[in-house]
Amino acid sequence: MKQSYEILGLDESASLEEVEARYQELKKKYNEEKWQDGEAGNNAARMLEKLDAAYADIMDSRREKKAEGTSSAFEEVGAAIRGGDLVRAQQLLDAFNERDAEWHYLQSVVFFKKNWMNESKKQLEIAIQMDGANEKYRTAYEKLKARADYNGQTGGAPNTNPDVSAPEEQMGGNWCSNCASICYTTLCLNCLFNLCCSCR
Repeated sequence: MKQSYEILGLDESASLEEVEARYQELKKKYNEEKWQDGEAGNNAARMLEKLDAAYADIMDSRREKKAEGTSSAFEEVGAAIRGGDLVRAQQLLDAFNERDAEWHYLQSVVFFKKNWMNESKKQLEIAIQMDGANEKYRTAYEKLKARADYNGQTGGAPNTNPDVSAPEEQMGGNWCSNCASICYTTLCLNCLFNLCCSCR
């Protein structure tokens, strides 16, 4: 990897903007020089190939590091949810600049734990739109829909208050403890959210 940076005349501490700017600068230079006669043109063509390969290596490496960091952050959110610390989980989620499908799934879990079923459903819908092939998201969505249908049949009215600074019982409570009766679908849904946030 160090060699790739050296081809661009940079060190590994260079910012993404510096890498992009230097790559474009050298690419333009070698594209112009490759039309020269003789060995000068051949050298420019070879350097252009090395430049493209070096740039690709650097970008791949940075994408992998970013993905590893994101995965670690998601694990921390999952741990906070499993520990019942929904305030911490929400703080971690709010700190994300880029919000992918997994982010929306975890946000759905937080809303579910607060008994905000409509908000939970909306977040799952976004996750599915972003990653429709993910079976975890689809299964959670179907079970959430089943619970909503059950509530509709029995006259239940889930809390849909969007205020994240809601009373304490909404922040950390498990809605199951407030139910007079628990149907099988509801129990399965709670188990799914508890397990999936730890098994990605």
